[in-house]
Amino acid sequence: MVAGLARGEREPLLNIGQVLDRLRTDFEDVSIPKIRFLESEGLIKPERTPSGYRKFSEGDIARLQYILRMQRDHYLPLKVIGEHLDAMDRGLQPPEPEPVVPTVPKVAVGSDGLPAPESFRRTDKLRLSRKELIKVAEIDADLLTQLEEFALITPSATGHYDTDALVIAQTASELADFGIEPRHLRAFRTAADREVGLIQQVVAPRRGRDAGAAARAEEAVSEIAALSVRLHATLVKAGLRRI
Repeated sequence: MVAGLARGEREPLLNIGQVLDRLRTDFEDVSIPKIRFLESEGLIKPERTPSGYRKFSEGDIARLQYILRMQRDHYLPLKVIGEHLDAMDRGLQPPEPEPVVPTVPKVAVGSDGLPAPESFRRTDKLRLSRKELIKVAEIDADLLTQLEEFALITPSATGHYDTDALVIAQTASELADFGIEPRHLRAFRTAADREVGLIQQVVAPRRGRDAGAAARAEEAVSEIAALSVRLHATLVKAGLRRI
């Protein structure tokens, strides 16, 4: 029985708009069509008035919160969530889902720990939303905003972020622990742009119209990029020895 109700008194039921207001406190992306879809999938079963309007109990809201949390935090498919709900309906305890988050694809590195040419040919096609990037990189929205303002990270035309953006965000976060802020990283952006420009000058004459020439040019880009990073890292290491 809901607290505050007299024996035999029914708990107040909410309409779909009131339920939406309750859910948006924790799930801002939820919508009325989403709730209706979950009902069509049989995951929730709100009462219906004689006129056909949905009426939701506190149990229905708790059920919706569970579904949305499992989708957002654990990326569980609806079929699995449905199995969990069925277990709960039968008085069983559903299994604790393991944390599931996108992971950074492994970058090919050499024996010295520096990126190998293969890392510059990566085609993992990772696409993260802004919320996913913040969550996976374990950064706050303000840091990401600053990284974008200083052109260290740029989302795609669809507003998504790739593996490089994820690595940059994680690295910038670790540097921030030492007091190095995004504004201090503009020098890295400038240096990287210069290296890219140099590689373009070297490779441009090699690009031809046939597929073979294009493939050889791309191979050269990967090799030169890896050598450039190696040289840069070694120069920094050598410079630090003189401090």
